Formats: sequence, C-alpha cells, structure tokens
Amino acid sequence: MPAPKEILDLVARFDLHLDAYKSGQYNETQLRRDFLDPFFKALGWDIDNSSGHAEAYRDVIHEDAVRIGDAVKAPDYSFRVGGQRKFFLEAKKPSVHIKEDIAPAFQLRRYAWSAKLPLSVLSDFEEFAIYDCRVKPDRADKASIGRVFYCTFREFAEKWDHIAAIFSKEAILKGSFDKFAESNKNKRGTTEVDAAFLEEIEKWRADLASNLALRNKALTKRELNFAVQRIIDRIIFLRICEDRGIETYKRLHALTEKAGVYGRLCERFKEADDRYNSGLFHFKAGKDRHEPPDALTLGLDIDDKLLRDMLRGLYYPDSPYEFSVLSADILGQVYEQFLGKVIELTEGHRAKVEEKPEVRKAGGVFYTPTYIVDYIVRETVGKLLDECSRRREEAEASGPAGNPPRHLGSYEPRAAAAVLDRVSKLRILDPACGSGSFLIGAYQFLLDWHLRFYLANNPGEWAKEKKARKGSKGQHPAIVQTRNGGWQLGIAERKRILLNNIYGVDLDSQAVEVTKLSLLLKVLEGEAVQSQMSLGLLDRVLPDLGDNIKCGNSLIGPDFYQQDELPALSDDDRYRLNVFDWRHEFAEIFRDGGFDAVIGNPPYGAFTGEAESIYFRAGFKSPANSLDTFLLFVEQGHRLLRERGFFGMIIPSGWVSAPSAKPLRKLFVESFKPLAFVTLPFDVFRAYIDTVVVTAQRVKFPAREVSDQVQLTVFPSKFKVNSIADFQQFEKSANFRDWLGSQHAEFLITCSSEETQILEKVRQQPKSFGDYVLVKRGIEVFAPQSSKQGLVKPLPALTGTLQSYNLQHGEAGFVGYPPEVEASKPLPYFSKPRILLRQVLSRKLRLQAVFTEETFLTNQSVQSLIPSPTAEAAPSLKALLGVLNSRLLSWYFVNFNSVARRDDFPKIIIQQTRELPLPSFEQKPAKSLHDQIVKHVETMLELHRKLAAAQTPQEKTGLERQIAATDTQIDRLVYQLYGLTEAEIALVEGRASSPLPATQERGEG
Repeated sequence: MPAPKEILDLVARFDLHLDAYKSGQYNETQLRRDFLDPFFKALGWDIDNSSGHAEAYRDVIHEDAVRIGDAVKAPDYSFRVGGQRKFFLEAKKPSVHIKEDIAPAFQLRRYAWSAKLPLSVLSDFEEFAIYDCRVKPDRADKASIGRVFYCTFREFAEKWDHIAAIFSKEAILKGSFDKFAESNKNKRGTTEVDAAFLEEIEKWRADLASNLALRNKALTKRELNFAVQRIIDRIIFLRICEDRGIETYKRLHALTEKAGVYGRLCERFKEADDRYNSGLFHFKAGKDRHEPPDALTLGLDIDDKLLRDMLRGLYYPDSPYEFSVLSADILGQVYEQFLGKVIELTEGHRAKVEEKPEVRKAGGVFYTPTYIVDYIVRETVGKLLDECSRRREEAEASGPAGNPPRHLGSYEPRAAAAVLDRVSKLRILDPACGSGSFLIGAYQFLLDWHLRFYLANNPGEWAKEKKARKGSKGQHPAIVQTRNGGWQLGIAERKRILLNNIYGVDLDSQAVEVTKLSLLLKVLEGEAVQSQMSLGLLDRVLPDLGDNIKCGNSLIGPDFYQQDELPALSDDDRYRLNVFDWRHEFAEIFRDGGFDAVIGNPPYGAFTGEAESIYFRAGFKSPANSLDTFLLFVEQGHRLLRERGFFGMIIPSGWVSAPSAKPLRKLFVESFKPLAFVTLPFDVFRAYIDTVVVTAQRVKFPAREVSDQVQLTVFPSKFKVNSIADFQQFEKSANFRDWLGSQHAEFLITCSSEETQILEKVRQQPKSFGDYVLVKRGIEVFAPQSSKQGLVKPLPALTGTLQSYNLQHGEAGFVGYPPEVEASKPLPYFSKPRILLRQVLSRKLRLQAVFTEETFLTNQSVQSLIPSPTAEAAPSLKALLGVLNSRLLSWYFVNFNSVARRDDFPKIIIQQTRELPLPSFEQKPAKSLHDQIVKHVETMLELHRKLAAAQTPQEKTGLERQIAATDTQIDRLVYQLYGLTEAEIALVEGRASSPLPATQERGEG
C-alpha cells in the first residue's frame, strides 16, 4: 500500500526545515512529539492511550528510567501487545549520525538484548534503522553490527510497505513481525541474554565455590552450596535494584575500591535486611519470622580479587546487561538451567561443579515455555476469579462483567469489597515449583486482575491512603499514579497479594530460594513501586516468603518412617527424602478444605529408591507398572485441592492411553471433571518429550450437575506455537464420558465428539486381527553379514526397507538360526505366506505393511502376521493387508492410542495389532468388498514391482499415479466395509467439506 498522506506530509516538512532540525538546538523531545509520535500513529499504534487502557496494557509506554553509564537516560518508547513488549524504539535528535555512530546502536542493542527482544528500532526520523538484538552487544561493535534494515526519511514513501508489514500493530497481531524476526535471524554471533547470563553466573559459581572451599576448610558440601547460591542471589538482587533506581547506582561497584571487599559487602547485606525484611537477607531472629536466620555466610572468607572482578563486571561499559529490563521470566529461565548442577567436594576439599544425576538422566533441564504457563494460569486462576465475580447474589453486582477485561464488573462499594475479600482467600499452589515460572505467571495474572478491578470500581477511592486491607499493614493506597497519568498497584498491595495467594513447594532447597528471589523481584517491578522505594517512602516492605514457599518432598509425608520394613537410612538419605507434612506446614489452608488451584510442570521419571517405591505403592492408587513421579503428582494434586478447586499441569502424553496408566485414568475421572486437554507439538521441550496440558476441576464422579463436555486443542506436530493466542485455532470439543467404554478407558484427546463416534463405530466391529492371524516379532539377535561363514544354520535376512505394499531388498545378508532360536521362533514365522508390518509408523503416522511368500529372517522391529490355524472363515491375507494399509485404520490407531502420535519413532506393539478391529466377512456385502479389496491389493503389489524396475521418469510418474489411484480405491472399499458415511469419511480425511470427489483428494501417502 502507498504511504499515507500524513507520512508524506511529515517527510515534506522535515525536508523543508532539515538544516534547523540538524543544528543541535532541536532536541529529542521535540523530535518525538513532532515526528516519531505521528509516524507510529500512522502504523496503527495508540501513542497517546486515547483508548484509556490501564498503564500495563497501553499500546505504547515509556520504559522505566534506565541508567546508561552514570546518568539516568530519558525513557523512550516500548511497543506492546496485550501487555507484552514487542520492540523498543530508541529516539535520537537529528544531529546524531545513526548510520555511523557506535554509541546509539550499542545503547539500543544493550537495552533490547537484555529484555530478550528480537528486533528494535533506532531513529531520529532522518534515519530509520532496524536491529537484530539477539546479537550480544559489545561496546566496540560498529554501528552496522546486527542492523538488518536501514533507510532515510526520503525513502519512507518507497519503503512504507516494508516498514508497515513489520512494525504496524496489525502486522504484529498477524504474526508478520515474528516471521520477519525469524527469517532475519543473524546466526553469526547470536547469544541471547539468558544463555549469556547463565554462562556468567555459572562462572561465578565455579569461582566462588573454589575460593570458598580453599579459604574455608570447615564448610560441608551442603553449606558450600547454600553459601554460593545465597551470595549470588543477593548480588543479583541488589544490582537489579540499582538499575531500577531503588538502590543508589554503583554502590556495589564502590565496594571494590578498598581491601576487605567481602566484609563491606556483608555490611550491604545487613543494611538490605533492615530495608527489605526479606528472607533473602535474614540474619537476625524475629518473632514474626518462621525460618531460622542465616548464621553462616557473614563469617566466610573470600578473596578480594574474585569479588572485584565479579562486581566490576556488572557495570557499563564492561557489562552488556541492562538489569532494569531483565525480567523475572528471563531470570527464571536462566536459573532453571543453573539449578541443574550442584557443587561437590573432593577428598582434598576442592570444589567441582557437576550435573545432578536426575538432570543427566533426563538429558538436561527444560524450561516450560511462557505460553504454556499463561494457558494453565488462565484456565485455573482465571476460572477461580470468574467464580469470585459471578457470585452476584453475594456481591450484589450492579453491572455486567466487562469483556475485556475478563471477570470484572462495576460494583457498588460493599459488593466490590466482597469480591475482593473472596479473591484474597484464593490459594494457588505449585507443588514442584522449580525456579518459580508458574508462580510468577499466577502472581502476574493476579496483579493484572486487581489493577483492572480497581480501575473499574472507583479508582479514586483505592488511591487514598487508608487502612490497608487484610494481609497488609500500614496506611498505603492500593493503587498509585504514574508520571504518565496511568495507574499501577502500590508495593504494599503487591506484597499483600503475594502473601495471600501464592504458595509453592520443591524438594530442591536451591530451587526454593530462586523462586523466592524471582517473586521478590516481581514485587519490585513497575515505575510506581520504584518511585516509592527510591524516595524512601517505604522501608522493610518486601515479604518474608518463608511461610509461602517451602522446601520439602511433596510426595512423601512423615508416615514414611512408619513403614514396617523400613531399610536403614543414612543422614544423606534422610536429607534427600526431606519428608513434608502438608497439613502441618499449611494448617490454616487445610482447615479451609485445601488449595484452590494446583498448577505446574512436575518432574518426569525422577529417581525413587526401594523404600520410596514401597511407600508409593502402598499410599497411592495410581501406580501400576510405572512409578513415574508425574503420575503421583496428578494424584497428589487431587489430595491437595479443595472441592471444586482447579488442577492444571503439563505432563507426558502417554498417560492418556497407555495400559499401565489405566489406574490413574480411572482415578482421574472419579476425582475430577476434565475441562481441557491440549495436545502439544513434539518440540515443546528440547528433549522432544511428548506432552499434554490437562486442566480439570475436583468434582466427585459422576457429578451430573456439571457438563460432560471437554475442550480439546490439537496442535499439528510441527506447528510453532508463539503465544496463547495460537490455541484457539485448533480447538474442538468432546464428551469425556464417551471415552470410558473401551477396555483400557483411553482418553481420546485428539478427537471431537463426531470423530469419537467414528472411532466407536470402528471399535465395535465383531472381530479383530487377532481372531484371524498370529502376530509374532522377529528374532532378537539380528546382525546380518554378507557371508554364511561361521553362522549356525544361516538363513537369509531382511536388509532392505519396508513400506506400504513395497518391500525393497538391500544387499544380501545372512543371520544364524540356531536350534534355541528356532524353538521360540519357528521357521513358519519366516517362510509361510504372511504380512510384514513395520513396528515404527511412517512420518505421516501411517501403518506400513507388505505381503510376502519369501523365506527370510526379520528383526524385532518387524511383526509377522501369519494365518491362525484355528481361525474359521478367515479372510485372505491380501484383504487384511488392504485394511491394514488403509487410511481409516491408521487414523483409528493413531487417535485411539496417543503414544502412537509421538514424533520420536511412533510404534505399534503386538497387542495393539491383535486388537485392531475387523468386520465379519461372512455376510454377502462384506464378502463382495473382501474380493474387491483383494483384487486392488494384487494390483498394488504388481504396480510397486513395476515401479521398482522402471527406468524412465515418464514411466515412473505414470506408475506413481496408478498407485495413488488404486490406493484411493482401496480406501473407499475399506470405508464401505466399516460402514462410514460421506460426512464421516470427510472427517477422517481432514476435509470438512470439499467440492472435489473423494477419489481426487489425497492428503498423504
């Protein structure tokens, strides 16, 4: 589209007075008001917040004051969608040479890199530059480093389409901004801020551990880990507070100017104890403190040089970090990786850092993506807030809930107070909180809700300094005004919400401390909070989270030690077990019935010793063949919730259909009303663990007062999820009671109600493959060699590839077939006419089978289907082959067995093959279809033989077209065999309605 008239007018005016603008007298503020504001208004941004959104939800806001060097820099633009930053705009006056000057580019890149933003803009209107800010900034970088686009104002008309396609609000909402960022990613030198900061603090840990172990010989391993973690946490906290303007800038740096650095650093820590009243700095016992003080770290000895290097490296220009925009989310991602290692002590009292055994077993640490946290929080905490607001008969609400924001309305004062009182009683728990990502997400959701509520209900009243509500002390307003005229929650209110609503437990003491640190930093976010702190208006304002975030074993209570045959346990064993009494630790919450929401990402496959295994099997209902800890966390979640409380977790997807997890599925539907299942893409975690998000409400089965409908979200396996907004396009619904009739009560979480009916129609056939064929695997030891020499009773071996209707032999190979192997795997398994079925499905999740009469051995990845000697009126093997290779049977198998959707080698096991349903072929219509299928299968086998021998491209193309057409004909016959209607066929083939006849639509081979 052409540049709009207002842009052409801006260009003309700027050109007319260019000399005056470049004189140096024309400042940055004037430039922003006269040119950049209208420029971005033309791109669809609400620069002036004319829509009246709350401060946190404005399209465009000025960032908090940022310190570059020794001066506080004037804030520039931050462009946001839904409260989330998308890019920064750094403005300069026109006398600055943006194309060549190093400092402005470094300033922008440092700022955006620390905020983990992929792209940002540098402009004085005369020049417009886009930077890829994933490239780690260095003060020696040329201005061109990371720059992916540059133009002058005279090119705006020509380049407008390109600029608008990336930076207009509409482009960002449609995903064009993200696509451009991904396509222009500068691979060379790219180190995102979380990876760089992780490397930094891992070096700190190694250096501190070595130095402390050397200088403090009495330290135990536990004490050393505690001391190193706590010192790093305190330094990071104080340094972030400096860049946010809460602490005096460079106070930590000033400690390095004389000897005795650690002694003076400890004095800063003690001052922070007085100032913040936080468990992070807790050195003196107090009547309101329920955790013992730190009696260790203040007495340690650390070399000056080590601390000088650490502290000086945190400041401009040596540091690339801008801590004011290093969010709690980014810090959590860093710490999640950091916590994957532990400090060990050698016999010589030397420190070494090693990966934790459970992390090594799992293949690494995997941080939960933000969009998953957002979704689970919305579907649990959001529903709780909805319930609080919907109880109008108690709140006497005077108006309907607004949309947006959700679950808010306009209430008269007494009703508003009643709603807030109910919200203050909500208790949100993550029982395996790790670095705190879910608790941070839940806390932010609550902060946003409260701000919206206050703004919808007479904000002037909530801005008054009056006696604080339950859970906070003093005369502090709930909301305070910012310098832009907007509103933010005051620090006392942020503290009250945190202490009232957020709870967590983790077995790892270091994880508990990181969660506390992240939450404390979240309390201190926001311009209004930082202004209150920097002006000295509030002291000892941070909460002590010792009663909210606790260290303990969420799955093992004190009754563990009451087992009859408890093996001998060492002190290390008892420390590792760390039994946790939920009803004692959270007595008040359990007197009220339990937690209102249990959320998180519990550990998968964690180590359990013999004593724990016995305890779990005796105390939990869900274990069958598996003692995977995530199964136990689901069951424990039910125990921790109050009636009608909400559950939300991301866990491995196998539990919804694996026979071993049937006890958990039974328990689940007896204890919960399922609300939603989200089948996620396979690469959510780097380890390619197949996962599902499940949300549910604790309601006893069969609670008919609640709906049986469950919401399903099924992402394509390779879909790239960017945000919670992507979920809606893949939603459908089903009735979960339809899942409970099969032998293993599989949860059919990929199928709508209509698709479930098709599955049921297929499943209800009177026969199965096991009625007609024996299903056997190949031999276990299978190492083909080119010669028969040295082999006992050698036989030919299958060395080629197996695909649908197509067996391609590789080089000749032989495998020994000694008597002991023949005894368990008789020769007819490998010589009679048979169907060979690949255990691993194709990339398109299709079963792959072929017919053969040849004699050769196969390995255990191939199943042989041989006619059963006891079967009566058995169909032809070729008819069974046609059914097995059909689209319908693959669709049935994949949707009936969630494990089959795994992208890492999805498989069909022998029992599943035997259970594949078949109609009876004895009746006339079925017998006629049987004969037609056999005829087409014989044609398919012949066509594949001809294709293998074809020499010319034209001949191959013709044969491939015949194969596709024949395959379609077989599919149509199989649909008829199972009695599917045209509408049902359309669902199976993934086409709601199509103008093409079914014979012309082929989605996959």
